[in-house]
Amino acid sequence: MPNPTPVTPDAPVPIPDPLLTQHWLDLCFIHWAAEPDMVAPLLPTGTVPDTYDGMTYVGLVAFRMDKVGWLRLPGVPYFGSFPETNVRLYSVGADGRRGVVFRSMDASRLLPVVMGRVGFRLPYLWSRMSVRTDTDTDTVSYDSFRRWPGPRGAYSRITVRPGERIAEPTELEHFLTARWGMHNEFSAGAAYLPNDHPRWPLHRAELISCEETLIAAAGLPAPTTATAPVSVLYSPGVPVRLGQPVRSSTSRRTDPAAEPPAGPR
Repeated sequence: MPNPTPVTPDAPVPIPDPLLTQHWLDLCFIHWAAEPDMVAPLLPTGTVPDTYDGMTYVGLVAFRMDKVGWLRLPGVPYFGSFPETNVRLYSVGADGRRGVVFRSMDASRLLPVVMGRVGFRLPYLWSRMSVRTDTDTDTVSYDSFRRWPGPRGAYSRITVRPGERIAEPTELEHFLTARWGMHNEFSAGAAYLPNDHPRWPLHRAELISCEETLIAAAGLPAPTTATAPVSVLYSPGVPVRLGQPVRSSTSRRTDPAAEPPAGPR
């Protein structure tokens, strides 16, 4: 497998003719370190875990999706705006592209869930959800309770207090957030779906509370009180463009042990 492409805070390839446009707003990024061998069997064909200092990461990302639209059309009212919470992993394709792999994508609108599952084979799940800002305590809370298809009742309850904006994110913070596409098993086979958005405005955040079963429901070991997250970040959000899926140059899964881990960028 080629060496991974560099981690860049700006999109390496602009997308002039997007397949989808949307806004990601009020994002909370929580990450735990994980052993690459534990994650490797959960990734799509032709990808291996992306690593930083020998470790890969499990991300729990809660946010508001807003103004989802096809091509250059305006965002769809009501159905195009909803809370979402993702469990994601970090991947490298055979062509060196870095990306994320979604293990679950809880969302509160049934129609986008069905369209995402049927049209893109994404692991969307219908959940009862809310995102609330409390100006008295300067906190943002994200609640999710799964309805369908299951496991029914999987949940997350997260509260963070955003801090000051980060002038220059660390290498690890760039590694965890500067992701310009996703790897997925689409109906036509494994492919990479690129995205393009402005550089993240990032804030470090205090994790007030995090109770969840989404990570275990996604097939990963549940974090414990002894495994504190390595990173908690907040962002007010960015406008996003998603391009057409790009087929991988090979569908063969590569043994991650055969490649040296990617170091800091």
